[in-house]
Amino acid sequence: MSAEDLEKYETEMELKLYREYRDVVGLFKYVIETERRFYLTNDYEMQVHSVQGEVFFEVSMADAWVWDMYRPARFVKQVRVLTFKDVNIEELNKSDLELPGESGFSE
Repeated sequence: MSAEDLEKYETEMELKLYREYRDVVGLFKYVIETERRFYLTNDYEMQVHSVQGEVFFEVSMADAWVWDMYRPARFVKQVRVLTFKDVNIEELNKSDLELPGESGFSE
């Protein structure tokens, strides 16, 4: 496999992942971002731990979707993340998820 073939494959995988994200993001309430991964979930718990002056975060999620193009299945039943880095948790605003021209769409 040439470097060009590998680059083309990775580009196709990233596009496929973005399309999947776009299809599922409306199903979730929270975005959780760590230094290694990006998650969508409806339920999470975060605890801050301090051991011998070191602070770390423990984030647990249930029924999450993970942004990772190398995983064959991105829906995960349980996730537990331990990290010394920042954790960003954001509640999604459903109106922010609408694409232009969809404001009149009714379910």
